[in-house]
Amino acid sequence: MCQTAVIRDDFCHTSSFCVQIIIKFKQMSKLPFEPAMGDEVILLNFWLSPYGMRVRIALEEKSIKYENREEDLSNKSALLLQMNPVHKKIPVLIHNGKPICESLIAVEYIDEVWNDQSPLLPSDPHQRSQARFWADYVDTKIYETAIRFWRTEGREKEAAREEFLECIELLEEQLGNEPYFGGKNFGFVDVALVPLFCYFNTFSLYAKFIHEAQYPKIVAWAKRCTQKESVSKCFPKEQDVKQNFPQK
Repeated sequence: MCQTAVIRDDFCHTSSFCVQIIIKFKQMSKLPFEPAMGDEVILLNFWLSPYGMRVRIALEEKSIKYENREEDLSNKSALLLQMNPVHKKIPVLIHNGKPICESLIAVEYIDEVWNDQSPLLPSDPHQRSQARFWADYVDTKIYETAIRFWRTEGREKEAAREEFLECIELLEEQLGNEPYFGGKNFGFVDVALVPLFCYFNTFSLYAKFIHEAQYPKIVAWAKRCTQKESVSKCFPKEQDVKQNFPQK
């Protein structure tokens, strides 16, 4: 067979195959289109919880549709007990029926699953490890020290206050000249820390704790974060907080 005939036969075979694909595609296009079921995202929460605020802020930052279900902590729902049988605490993120417990774990899960916009953790492994380190520091030092200050009196209260300010000074250094702990963009550490400042705003604690002249970067950071819509819409109204939170 001459070379021209071979080329012609190959072309005819290829053309026939393409025609078959087109016919099959047209047949398939006549079938009813069934879109995949959308994600179901539920947050078991309590409106005063800074830990719940973290998860809400992450969801809002990613523009994820979710249902925020308020829990009565004195009469916890069967769903909460089922979804978090170990600690029986809020917040619990439920994604398509599967629970994710603990606020920082939930925030990281949100960032991994919905990774197409507004990343909270950096892509670089070392930078990501540093973000996790400082978020854990916020949990184990900042929040726990603030809670100890709130619940104690006398010398123990003053000791907690001094320890808290030492933590803030360290964070002031860590923030440096960047607008956020995530650098140019709002990120994981910002989400972890900013809910605490809901109470600073409500009870005017800046005057007692964080003087702007002494910690200008942290104060500017807090103002910058709380002006973000994803943050401000997750903060409860100051009047509601004052009415429901014991002042000391």
